[in-house]
Amino acid sequence: MILCCGEALIDFIPIPARDGRTCFLPAPGGCPYNSAVSAGRLGAPVAFLGRISRDFFGDQILDRLAANNVATDRVIRSDQPTTLAFVKRNEKGEAQYAFFANDSADRNLSPADIPDDLTPAACLVFGSISLLMEPGATTIEQLVKREAGKRVLSFDPNIRPGLIHDRIAYLKRFVDLASVSTIVKISDADLEWLYPATDPIDAARALVQAGTTLVIVTMGEHGSRAISRSIDVAVAAVETTVSDTVGAGDSFHAGVLTWLLDHGLLSIEAITALSAADAKSALTFAAHVAAVTCSREGADPAHRHELPESIR
Repeated sequence: MILCCGEALIDFIPIPARDGRTCFLPAPGGCPYNSAVSAGRLGAPVAFLGRISRDFFGDQILDRLAANNVATDRVIRSDQPTTLAFVKRNEKGEAQYAFFANDSADRNLSPADIPDDLTPAACLVFGSISLLMEPGATTIEQLVKREAGKRVLSFDPNIRPGLIHDRIAYLKRFVDLASVSTIVKISDADLEWLYPATDPIDAARALVQAGTTLVIVTMGEHGSRAISRSIDVAVAAVETTVSDTVGAGDSFHAGVLTWLLDHGLLSIEAITALSAADAKSALTFAAHVAAVTCSREGADPAHRHELPESIR
């Protein structure tokens, strides 16, 4: 089973009104949340661990998990409000965010909310803004360090620079968590922000030397790359008509993990010994998943039946 832990919020997606003004459509989102929904749509056994409000936005968030076959028995309901994120796209179609999360439910995940045993989870997915919002950030950091060596840890930093007020402290937390992670799924843009004087691929190799077993770099229209101590493989992006990129990286992450789970390779030992051929197949599957997500508005991940028959 894949267990996704972190923020669950409402993205307000910009849509044009009939009179030409911009309106905002509320849609459940969040990096680990989107990955959970995507894995559920791909048929993987998946659950979500997090704190979700009892307000009507929280109901919407929880209902979408259930509708996409994501187990919610590890969800904690709270009277605190839901985090809200307003999305704006730049001229390249890339998403920019404004967050409203004061004392929100998801940022208040506490050690008391965390089960003592994560069985039967083969993999713990974490990252993104949940590592920026205290006290939940420290709770997740402690959980990751507790579970290191016990199961696959898959880390997607999904960096939001506008929310990072102490770059040095963030970089230290990133390195600490990346060094104990089995997988780091990271964009080239994130690597450029973290290490502006270093080529992103060289930065990925440095993460492997620092302790990450497998680093997967997503590069938008330039495809993706998987790097470990024994392999370095690249896969081209799948051509598609891009509607927007919200949730594309999250669904790519879910695609990789689902492929590994499908093929009995979602373990620390198997990923350490992952062959170039298997890494390429996992990236190819994930690229098709992300392409479907990019082809439509909002974080609307692919269902398995929407993938090409040869990929399913």
